[in-house]
Amino acid sequence: MTGARWRRAVRAVIGRRAQLRWVHLVLGGALLMPYYLLTAVVLAMLVRGADPFTSLRWQLVTFASALPLAAPTALLPLVRPLEATAARSLCGLPESVELAAGPAGSWDARARTAFWYGLHLAIGGLVSGLILALLPASALLVALPFTDDSYTDGLGWPHAFAGAPAELAPLAGVGLLALIMGIAAAAGALLARCAPALLGPAPADRLAAAEERAARLASRNRLARELHDSVGHALSAVTLQAGAARKVLDTDPDFAREALAAIEETTREAVGELDSVLGLLREGEDGPAPAPSPTLMDLDGLLTRTRAAGVAVELTAPGTLDRLPPVVSREAYRIVQEGLSNALRHAGRVPVRLRIAEDRKKVEITMENPVDGTTRTRPTGGGRGLRGIAERVTLLRGTCAWDTVDGVWRLTVRLPLEAAR
Repeated sequence: MTGARWRRAVRAVIGRRAQLRWVHLVLGGALLMPYYLLTAVVLAMLVRGADPFTSLRWQLVTFASALPLAAPTALLPLVRPLEATAARSLCGLPESVELAAGPAGSWDARARTAFWYGLHLAIGGLVSGLILALLPASALLVALPFTDDSYTDGLGWPHAFAGAPAELAPLAGVGLLALIMGIAAAAGALLARCAPALLGPAPADRLAAAEERAARLASRNRLARELHDSVGHALSAVTLQAGAARKVLDTDPDFAREALAAIEETTREAVGELDSVLGLLREGEDGPAPAPSPTLMDLDGLLTRTRAAGVAVELTAPGTLDRLPPVVSREAYRIVQEGLSNALRHAGRVPVRLRIAEDRKKVEITMENPVDGTTRTRPTGGGRGLRGIAERVTLLRGTCAWDTVDGVWRLTVRLPLEAAR
C-alpha cells in the first residue's frame, strides 16, 4: 500500500469526518438509553430470572426489545428535521445532498423516518456498547506487561496472555483499538449512505417544493413585468417631455408649461401604478387595498401623456372596450403601454399607429411606427420589454410577433377571450 493510500485510510478512521460520525453514533447510543433502561426494568419485573444488567444474553434481548419501543418516537413532528440536521452536521454529507427541512408530510416519509431513527439508535447503541466494553480492554492489554496482574483476577480473560511474549498483549490491545476505530468508521459510513434515502424528501415533497419555487418565480416575474411596464413607460415619457421643455423653454414658454404639466401628470399616474404594483407584495396583509390596475378603459390618459411627450399617436379602436374580460383588458393595457415605451426609447418622436380590433373570440392589437438609420433600433432578439409582452401573451394563451418591414416596426398581439372568461 502506497503512502497516499495509507494517509487516506488513516483519515477515514481518525480524520475530522470520522470524529464527527463517531459523535453521531454516540448520540444514537445516548438516545437509546432511556428506552433500554425502561425495557430492562420491565423485563426484570415481568420475567423471572431476567438479568439485563449483567448477563450478555439478557442485555441483547433488552436491546432488541427496546428498538421497537423507540421507533414510534420518530412520528413526532420535530424528530425528522432534528435527525436531518444532525445527519447534515455530523455525517459529513455533501452539500448537494438534499435532506428534509420540515416534518414528514406523508406516511411514506414517516415510515422512512421511523426506520432511520431505529437504525440510528441500533447502530449507535451497538457501537457505543462496543466502545464501552472494548476500549477499557484495549487499555488493559496495553498496560498488562507493565503492571502486576492482581487487578485482572476477576476478569479471567487476561490470563490467556500468561506465559506469552511480553509484547503480545500490547499488540493485541492496539489491534483491538484499531478494530474499534474501524467498526466506528464503517458504521458512520453506513449511516451517511442511508441518510439521503431515508431522510431525503419524498417524491410528493419534491413536487410540492418545485411547485412552490415555480410560484415564487412566477410572482417575481409578474412583479418585474409590472414595474418595467409602468415605471419604465413613465420614465421614458418624462425624459422626452423634459427634453422638449428644456429646448423650447425660452422660445415657447407655453409649450414648456404644457410639457411640465404633462410631467406632473405622468409622474402622478406612475406613483399610482407603482402603488398598484407594490400591492402585489402586500397581498394577504392587512392594510389599505392597493389601487386597481389600469385597463383599456384608461387608455385615453395613457395616450394623452404619450402625446405630451411629442409622439403623435393615431388610435383606431371600437367605440367601447368595456366588454373585454378584466384580465384581458389589464394585460392589453400593459402591452400597449410597453409598445409605446419601445417607440419612445428606440425611435424617438415618431408617429405611432395603434389599432385595436375585437370580435367574439379574440382582441387584436397592432402597433406600427417608422424607424430609420438615425434611430436606435432594437436588438434582433428583443429587449426585456418585448420579453415581458411575450410572457403576458403566453399566460393568456395568445400569440405575438414583431418585426421591421420596409422601415416600419410592427408589433402584433392576439389575445383569446374564451380562455379568460
